[in-house]
Amino acid sequence: MKYILAGSKGILDAGKWEEIKPSWKPTSPRHLSGRRLSLRILARPFGTTLPTLLAPTTTREPGKARPTAYLDGLRGFAALLVYWHHHQLWAHGATHQNEVFEDAFGYDDKYHFAAFHGIRTFFTGGHYAVSTFYIISGYVLSAKPLSLIQEQEYVRLGDNVASALFRRWLRLYLPLIAVTFLYMTSWHVFGLWATNANPKGSWGDELRSWYIEFKNFSFIYNLGGEPWMSYQYHAWSIQIEFKGSIVIYSCLLAFSRLAKNARLGCQLALIFYFMYIADGWFAAMFVSGMLLCDLDLLGAKNELPHLFYTLQSAKNIIFYHLLALSIYLGGVPSVNTDINRIRDSRGWHYLSYLKPQAVFDYKWFYLFWAATFLVASIPRVPWLKRFFETPFCQYLGRISFSFYLIHGPILWTLGDRLYTATGWYREADAAHLSGWANKFPLPKTGPLGLELAFLAPHIILLPLTIYSAEVMTRLVDQPSVRFAQWLYRKLLPRSGRR
Repeated sequence: MKYILAGSKGILDAGKWEEIKPSWKPTSPRHLSGRRLSLRILARPFGTTLPTLLAPTTTREPGKARPTAYLDGLRGFAALLVYWHHHQLWAHGATHQNEVFEDAFGYDDKYHFAAFHGIRTFFTGGHYAVSTFYIISGYVLSAKPLSLIQEQEYVRLGDNVASALFRRWLRLYLPLIAVTFLYMTSWHVFGLWATNANPKGSWGDELRSWYIEFKNFSFIYNLGGEPWMSYQYHAWSIQIEFKGSIVIYSCLLAFSRLAKNARLGCQLALIFYFMYIADGWFAAMFVSGMLLCDLDLLGAKNELPHLFYTLQSAKNIIFYHLLALSIYLGGVPSVNTDINRIRDSRGWHYLSYLKPQAVFDYKWFYLFWAATFLVASIPRVPWLKRFFETPFCQYLGRISFSFYLIHGPILWTLGDRLYTATGWYREADAAHLSGWANKFPLPKTGPLGLELAFLAPHIILLPLTIYSAEVMTRLVDQPSVRFAQWLYRKLLPRSGRR
């Protein structure tokens, strides 16, 4: 099953197994002067001024679609859902309509198209998307190690896990450092005001505050403090991504010598423990992704447990039903953590009794099953798999980490101003952005979430966010991957370098 891994780029960790090849090729420096060569090198990462998606076909990176390319596309589309979710809540928070989006359809006698079952995924599917991120992470982080376990290549397994674990923190946190540093610096250099920003008196004071907050946030065993950064509230998921990675690497080593059925059984037991005994929903998601990967690798070699072959004839009906159930559960109401709220919601009363006692925030229980069923179903639903293999989804997958990190600062700065200009603003916006208030008033009529006043700003915001994410991918994300790889190889003894 090595073919699954060739060129694979997993969630938030593209290039763990092989170096990402940049889209530009350096020109031979033989005929360039030193100063001119330096300028060329500095300019190279910018490449063409066009986003890759819009560049001529001949300039795009070639390559056949990999068997797991749909996971990249799913990751990219999920990042787009997160973007849309945050923008919906940000804009409609000005009119106190957030709860309509996140409540069940018909709750409190409010019936909106945006809250209808299944449809709600395209308006407030952010939590569903993040849960899918974690399932994909568990899958791709364990793909290479599991293939080595199944081949009983234990020495290579140790090398692989050691390398991946060494590079993981750098790969996740270096881009976050860059984004938050630039964002907080913009408050002082450009005098930008943002609703959720609390600038200090000077840039030096800001730098100190940023450093203290980041070093505390990035230490995952810190038992106190907030689970997010005030400089990037969406970064809470990055911390969980690193925690989940530790779970995966630990499980891979712990289960590496077990017999096949014992290994699968231990993964199931861990999922049960994390979801039904301890409140470890995120760890359950990662291990679920690992289990799906293990089963896929075994299936490719016709080594699945006998039970799976007895269900072969019903495969289509099983996975289409799992897909439908995934979409339904993915729309779990999420206004707060009060289980009684969904118990009083249309279509959720009986489902509410399934929540384990251990889970505090009930939505993650339902989202665990939703994301697991989704990732399991897509490769068995051909038309859906083909959608996630389209160039658009693949492009979003390539820039997804940067897209996730950068969409927040753009929303809180330019986005807030554009929404204020079209009529979506709070008291604080009116006070600090008075020159923007109702600058281009547009009607708020139409279906909730599809108002012209909401959609119009995205003529600017969506292309800008996508292009900014691509620039960040070229200048920060990919170099962070290469730096982590270079540093690990540099620190190996000479006999161990490859």
